[in-house]
Amino acid sequence: MNKGKILVVDDDRLVLATLTHGLSQAGYEVIDADNGDDAILLAREHKPDLALLDIRMEGKTGFDVAAYLRDYCQMPFMFLSAFSDDATVAQVKELGAVAYLVKPLDIHQIVPAVEAAFSNLRSRTATLATHSADDRTVASNEPVVHEAEEPAEAVSAPPSADAESVTVAVAMGIVMHRYSLSRQQALERLRKVAGSQQISLEAHATRLIEAQETLSELGPE
Repeated sequence: MNKGKILVVDDDRLVLATLTHGLSQAGYEVIDADNGDDAILLAREHKPDLALLDIRMEGKTGFDVAAYLRDYCQMPFMFLSAFSDDATVAQVKELGAVAYLVKPLDIHQIVPAVEAAFSNLRSRTATLATHSADDRTVASNEPVVHEAEEPAEAVSAPPSADAESVTVAVAMGIVMHRYSLSRQQALERLRKVAGSQQISLEAHATRLIEAQETLSELGPE
């Protein structure tokens, strides 16, 4: 069942792969982009119901993308960011985000927030539908500003029941980032190597993640 179409934007390929996979598993049609320029083009082409935007990105920031979506696409958006300083929170509210999620969060915390945002948007649409023709005309000409959620400390989520899928998603992100591949190309490469080594996809993904962690530990201090 397709719960809705969402645009996910993050310049961290690991985060992007995990979000895309998790939201797809939750029943959403996901369009992803790793930079602001592509995000705007994809938003215009696919017209998603909601955008989930990282804030700090090279080039166009999440704020730049949000302003465009609000002013030219009348598209609701929510932010996912590691920053919760007063200036950031003030700009989130000024832009009119439907939600503001503070990292670190895992997919099991993000999915409920996305579901709540979709629920609120449907309620707002239903309310507008009951207005008179004059009321609807006024509403369509005035941008609707939603109060953003106050940033909160992240709460640890319970371990994933679908550990294999999450492991593979993270491994896909590593391959995407290292070789500049799409999600499908990364998955095919993982499957090919797993097959050649006669091990499961999960086992190969686990080895890849462990190797990446070891390389990180050996990197410059």
